[in-house]
Amino acid sequence: MSIFIVVPAYNEEKRIVDVIKDLKDNKYNNIIVVDDGSKDDTSIIAEREGITVLKHVINRGQGAALQTGISYALDNGAEYIVTFDADGQHRASEIKNLLDPVKEGVVDVTLGSRFLEINEEMPRGRSILLKGSTIIDWIFSGGQRLTDAHNGFRVLSRNAAKGIQITEDGMTHASEIIQKIKTNNLKFKEIPVNIRYSKETMGKGQSALHSVNILFRLIFRRLL
Repeated sequence: MSIFIVVPAYNEEKRIVDVIKDLKDNKYNNIIVVDDGSKDDTSIIAEREGITVLKHVINRGQGAALQTGISYALDNGAEYIVTFDADGQHRASEIKNLLDPVKEGVVDVTLGSRFLEINEEMPRGRSILLKGSTIIDWIFSGGQRLTDAHNGFRVLSRNAAKGIQITEDGMTHASEIIQKIKTNNLKFKEIPVNIRYSKETMGKGQSALHSVNILFRLIFRRLL
């Protein structure tokens, strides 16, 4: 069965090799790194690992990078698509937990959740921010209630990936995916995952400013 891993990356030259090796060590070899206009050597370093590297000339945002990778995977026969962060927060050993319900046909989409099990590594401020985001998404997604709305670790069946066309280039794409799961009547399930946190990844993560921007983008989409 054709499983593709899509890894959107922006200025991740220090971590991308470890991410790729983690995936390969867990027997995932169809790896697509989408370099979203990095200013460092992310794409050069990733290419040395013998995987597929796609490049954006400019930094468009994580949503655009994901759609570029998903479109490539579909064009190359992907049956299952895993979206996986480039900063080392996700664990390749947990892909199987998300993949199995989709492969078994129980659901079309699985979404990683940091809140279904106790995660002692998560900073309290990040926990509050993320839980607040789930309320915002619940309001604007037509009642789609989740425990973790902005986790980049997910698995899509081929059918789901074809139905979820990401049009939001930036971080609002996570909310857009949730909305399209509902509008396309896709079955989904949240799966507990453990996230590695560090000072570097916290600095690149979702901030209060990001959350406000997402809120305004969601309001704008609803008005349209």
